[in-house]
Amino acid sequence: MLQSLRVWNFALLEEVFVEFGAGLNILTGETGAGKSILIDALGAILGQRVSSDAIRSGADALRVEAVFSLDKSDAELCALLAEQEIECEDELIILRKIARTGKGSILANGSHVTLTFLKKIAPYLVDIHGQNENLALLREDAQRNLLEGGDSDLRTRLAAYTKVYADWKEKTRLREERAEEIEGIGERLDLLRWQEKEIAEAELTVGEDEELETEIRRLSHAERLVENAAEAASLLSEDGEEGIAVLSALARVTHALDEVARYDDALANAQNMIEEAYISLQEASYEVRDYLDGIDADPARLDRIQTRMDVIDRLKKKYGGTIPAVLERLSSVRGELESLDNYDVDMAQLDKEIGTLRKQLKNLAAELTARRQEVGAALSVDIARELQGLGMAKARFRIVVTPAEKYTSRGADSLAMLFSANVGEEEKPLEKIASGGELSRIALAIKSIVAARDTGGTSMVFDEIDTGIGGRTAQMVAERIAFVAHYKQVLCITHLPQIACMADNHLYIAKCVKGDATVTQVTALSDEERVREIARMASGDDVTEAALANAREMLAGAEKKKAGFQKKSKTKN
Repeated sequence: MLQSLRVWNFALLEEVFVEFGAGLNILTGETGAGKSILIDALGAILGQRVSSDAIRSGADALRVEAVFSLDKSDAELCALLAEQEIECEDELIILRKIARTGKGSILANGSHVTLTFLKKIAPYLVDIHGQNENLALLREDAQRNLLEGGDSDLRTRLAAYTKVYADWKEKTRLREERAEEIEGIGERLDLLRWQEKEIAEAELTVGEDEELETEIRRLSHAERLVENAAEAASLLSEDGEEGIAVLSALARVTHALDEVARYDDALANAQNMIEEAYISLQEASYEVRDYLDGIDADPARLDRIQTRMDVIDRLKKKYGGTIPAVLERLSSVRGELESLDNYDVDMAQLDKEIGTLRKQLKNLAAELTARRQEVGAALSVDIARELQGLGMAKARFRIVVTPAEKYTSRGADSLAMLFSANVGEEEKPLEKIASGGELSRIALAIKSIVAARDTGGTSMVFDEIDTGIGGRTAQMVAERIAFVAHYKQVLCITHLPQIACMADNHLYIAKCVKGDATVTQVTALSDEERVREIARMASGDDVTEAALANAREMLAGAEKKKAGFQKKSKTKN
């Protein structure tokens, strides 16, 4: 709901602050006072194009700020704001600034947004009736929502259709993907089978490359290994010309210490350490000798191992750098081969499922279209009847639902609202023939029918709705506007007292001279001021006591009418 509108330097509006309430907000004033300028300022908040020419003379820029209150019914709007990371709790403040240079900025709760985004959220904020480019009624999605919103059977059928449609689209997408993947299947199969054969025949094992690298190093240096191992073995256990061996020397040391121990145990600890060293060195001697015996200097084996290592290195280079990566590639290749081998079976299964879903889709779409036609026909009659009561006695209105071949998320049909204002005129789509005033009355007729169920947070603005009407028609228009305003906020510019007396909040717009400039002021009228304004609207500037009495009577009658709406609402609840 629109709580307030503040405008700076917009045409005649130097600085104006207007608070709006729930229900019906009526704006009245002399012709040219600036009522439409106020609506244009609100349009700027909704993303309408605003020329720099609208900037008040002597000012460098204009600004418009609107404050909207939000509630649970604004969930979709809050979701859009959340996508832009705009904090949204119970209030939305939009500020738009346009400089004379043409540059501008838009803030939503302090965050910068684009004009495109502003236009995107506008339908969730205010619905302006009276200007074709801003009339939500002309959008097909709004027309479909109108048709489906009041019929639970239609909504149930749409939900069933939507589920099958989503499944059908998904299966169709999968089939298209498989068809794209299978192009060049012959070449792909040859490549995969060759890769499987190449990797599988290698019979790789994890860690094999590391073991082979160790053995290659050993065999490549076998001669030096034998030479050094033999020298180590000789020094440990073989006495020679160069001297006594390590173990032989330790044996003599042990014998000498044994002799010492016969007379003195002071070297007992040294004796133990030497004995342990002798045992350890003896074991080391055995290991060195076994190592020497095990060295294989066979050049043929080195060639075989090197050839095997070349195979492993080539596979690692082609398929991932490590043996585990190569084996993982083998698993992937075998999985893809299995998938390709099952291609025909999978495609046949998908074709079968798609065919079944398409039959279901066809039946559900036909049922959906038939039900829409029934609901549309009934709604057309109701709207035509409302239009007659709104002073359009010769008007014809028809909602036409036509079957279509293409399936969409909403069904397989097209929807059009056809209208003819006069006898002999061909019915044509609303957007092609209806004037602003006619569109406003059509919208009012529709809103009068669906008001009780259309309780969203969107505020409505009626402009030009009283064009060319008076008397009984004016009274019917007034009552219907008040009825709609019982369920949602309505802003209405009017010159008719019948409509003005239905106001829950009455705002008076007037021009005055301030210094050497003309400015527009907006004033919320008190009860007594309302009486005088209604009298002026009904009788002209010469307000007599009789005119005031008539105005009070009109206001009293309006209150009774609105009280009747209250009772009807409670009865429905």
